[in-house]
Amino acid sequence: MNSNVDYPKNIILYGPPGTGKTYHTVIYAVSIIEKRNIEDVIAENYSDVKSRYDSYVEKSQIAFTTFHQSYGYEEFVEGIKPVMSESEEEETNIEYTIERGVFRKFCEQAMTPAKSKNSADSVLFNKDPVIWKVSLDGTGDNPVRKDCLENGHIRIGWDEYGEHVTDETDFAQHGGKVVLNAFINKMREGDIVLSCYSASMIDAIGVITGEYEWHPEYARLRRLRTVKWLAKDLRYNIVEMNGGSTMTLATVYKMSVSLADVLSVLETANSDHQKTLISPNQERYVFIIDEINRGNIAKVFGELITLIEPSKRIGQPEEVKLLLPYSKKTFGVPNNVYIIGTMNTADRSIAIMDTALRRRFNFIEMLPDESLLDDIDDIDGINVSAMLKKMNQRISLLLDREHTIGHSYFMPLKDMPSIEMLKTIFKNSIIPLLQEYFFDDYEKIRLVFADNQKNNSEVEFITRYETVANDLFGNTDAVEELIINYSINESALLRPESYIGIY
Repeated sequence: MNSNVDYPKNIILYGPPGTGKTYHTVIYAVSIIEKRNIEDVIAENYSDVKSRYDSYVEKSQIAFTTFHQSYGYEEFVEGIKPVMSESEEEETNIEYTIERGVFRKFCEQAMTPAKSKNSADSVLFNKDPVIWKVSLDGTGDNPVRKDCLENGHIRIGWDEYGEHVTDETDFAQHGGKVVLNAFINKMREGDIVLSCYSASMIDAIGVITGEYEWHPEYARLRRLRTVKWLAKDLRYNIVEMNGGSTMTLATVYKMSVSLADVLSVLETANSDHQKTLISPNQERYVFIIDEINRGNIAKVFGELITLIEPSKRIGQPEEVKLLLPYSKKTFGVPNNVYIIGTMNTADRSIAIMDTALRRRFNFIEMLPDESLLDDIDDIDGINVSAMLKKMNQRISLLLDREHTIGHSYFMPLKDMPSIEMLKTIFKNSIIPLLQEYFFDDYEKIRLVFADNQKNNSEVEFITRYETVANDLFGNTDAVEELIINYSINESALLRPESYIGIY
């Protein structure tokens, strides 16, 4: 049962490697969307929680991305992308379009009205609606425009090609190939249409509700699609939200106007019809950023670093919308969007993170929890929980707690509690991790494993041996008299007393 629990809008789960940060993003995301206490969701079977998480991903309520060193503003917010396009004369040209980034798309989806207020009106936007410009027999008042607005549809011509337009249709004489392809094949139910009244004004906004139809009963303009009009009798100038450009003569084409812009027009229009059909989206949306500290925050977020503040969200008292640099569109972050980041403190300390990021996020520390290993079946007398706890105590003193070892490295032992699996974990994960932590200072790695306290060298994980310099180089002062060498003792990895000796 939902308890209507609220969460901070921006969260970062931080801690050493292997503490379950990415694992917990699933739990936090489901808890946020379902408005439930995190403790209640943690108590559930994880596979059930993950199944619901996957369903929310499918419905676009959850999105996931990973930051890296080359991740930039263009991928996150918007950028310019070259595309190949075909002209009316069948020539292939290179054009440049403004591509929305993953976070901008996600925010626009979060603003999409979820459902109709009136159950009799089942019209819904699709999850990523395209906004189309449509000319209804040119501009200004005319009989076709009146028919379309009164009877809930849009109509276009090129009747001379007949009902069916195929790849074999010859467009050489009358043209219209691009427009017809858009109207017949590319428009989808749930897309939005803006009726062009003049080069700078629209007079109606609607949602497409049907597939392409051919209506021979009309004397002309026989191609039709049904539309549910959300607002009519407008005279709204869209030049500013269209990037400063007027609409072109083409009968049908995709506009660069965003869904947020359209919703803003509908709100401004304040029509009774619009109020009946559109219900603001009250669902919660969660955007997950794994390894958030690996990206250049100033480069990736840009001006959005201000917009993600809870008080600056859309609908809040200090609401802020900014002009995006490429599209020249106004953009704000909806109040129903939550951001969850993960941060590996072994890569970077919070203290040296971008100040703007630290100020805008709530930080939740994820530390190793050795108690989660208590129920591992006995492995030749080895207490895995006690072993990990002792290693982490030593690492905390030699380095700091941000470089401890997470419990999740040992979770495979729950399904396969064997000395062979423990060997695999140490060989492939624990030893390489400590080599990275201590920059191959094997003397300190020996201290972590308590190899210096073991009486039998055969159970030492890191074997220490000395070489007399003169035996290698003869009499020389160029090197130390004794050379200390280290090697990994693979045979110790299969001896229970090697692990028991750690604690």
